[in-house]
Amino acid sequence: MANHKSAVKRNLQNQKRRLRNRTVKTRIKGIVKKAGLLGKDSDANTVADELNTAKSIIDKASKKGVLHPRTAARKISRLSKRINSATAS
Repeated sequence: MANHKSAVKRNLQNQKRRLRNRTVKTRIKGIVKKAGLLGKDSDANTVADELNTAKSIIDKASKKGVLHPRTAARKISRLSKRINSATAS
């Protein structure tokens, strides 16, 4: 248990940030999974829309500080690569 006023406040701030970050990360995982499952059978417009949505959400998370910029770039790159290879073949 925190004994100082500043430590109590810091704990409250950390809890708020943790919840906020958790919701953003969960949303990222869901949209990446959804976009990754789209493949050959899906319409090209649908795939492009899902990819753009995923990129947007990941970039926003990076801008908010939830994800490191390099982590966001890596996620976007891998997702794009997976989708492009699935739609090409």
